[in-house]
Amino acid sequence: MIDFQKFDPARKEEYLRCLMSSRRGCEYSYANLNLWGRQRGAFLDGYLVLFSQFERVSVYPYPVGYGDPKPVLDAILQDARERGIVCRLSSLLAGDCMTLEELYPGRFRFNPDRDGCDYVYRIDDLADLKGRKFQKKRNHLNRFRAEHPDCEIRPITEGDIPAVMEMAAAWYDQRMTADPHHDRQLEKQALRRALSRMDELGIEGLTLRENGRILAMTMGSRLSADTFDIHFEKALEEVEDAYAAINQAFAAHLREKYPEVRYLNREDDLGLPGLRQAKLSYCPDHLVEKFWAQDREDDDED
Repeated sequence: MIDFQKFDPARKEEYLRCLMSSRRGCEYSYANLNLWGRQRGAFLDGYLVLFSQFERVSVYPYPVGYGDPKPVLDAILQDARERGIVCRLSSLLAGDCMTLEELYPGRFRFNPDRDGCDYVYRIDDLADLKGRKFQKKRNHLNRFRAEHPDCEIRPITEGDIPAVMEMAAAWYDQRMTADPHHDRQLEKQALRRALSRMDELGIEGLTLRENGRILAMTMGSRLSADTFDIHFEKALEEVEDAYAAINQAFAAHLREKYPEVRYLNREDDLGLPGLRQAKLSYCPDHLVEKFWAQDREDDDED
C-alpha cells in the first residue's frame, strides 16, 4: 500500500517540481491540495502520487513527475486493491488517456468531465478588456468606477483577515438565503484555511474598499511558470459591477507584479449554468479539458 502523507511544508519545493512539470488543471495547485477535502501525497519513482477524498469518494488524480509512468500506475492499481476501493483516476488530459490505453489496452473506461474543465484566460485580455468582445465588461467596469470614485484597491495582509472573513460571511449568508439547498461548508473551510496560511501556501489576495468597507475580494496562487490560479472571488450582492472591478484589478495587479505570467486559470464551473455563462462571457483563451478513468475490473462494484 502506498504510504500517503499530509503535505509537509518543508518539502514544498519537491512538490512544486512535480506539480509544475506540465500544464494541468487547478487540482494540481499546491494551494488547492492543501485547502480542499482530505488530500495526501507520496513520492514514487520520480512522480508525485496523489490520493484525494471528497465526501467519502476516493480518487487518484493522475500522477505527475518524470520518468516511466508504468510502475507508478501499477502501484496505484495495487493500492486500490489493497484498500478495497474502486480505482478511479481523475483529472486526466487527453494525452493521459492515450498513455493509459497504450499501457493497459482495454483496461480502463474513460469519461469526459465537462463540469470540471478549467477556464483559462489571457491575462492581457482580463487586465485591458480591449476590443468589441469586451465592450460589455468595460461598461460594467466604468460604471463601477463612476459610482465608487473613492474605492481603493489594496492587497490582503494578515491584519485584513478578520474584515475579509466578515465580508465573506455576509456573502455566504446572502447565497444561503437565495439557495438554501446548496451546501457551501466545504468552500467556507477552504477559505478559512487559505486566509490562515497565505504565506505558507503562496496565496495572494486583493480587496476593493470604500470607506473601510470591503466590497469585493479575490485570492489566488501560482499554478505554473506562466499561469496564476484564481481560488476565490467574492463581491457583495448589493454592489453592482463589483465582480467586474475585482476581476480586472487582480489581473492588472498580477501582470505588473509578475510580467512572466501570461494566463489566469479561473477554475471550473461545477456544472452550474449561471457560473458557466459568467465564465464564458469573459472569452476564455482555452479550456483545460479533463477526463476520468475507471478500472473496468471494478465496474461490478459501482
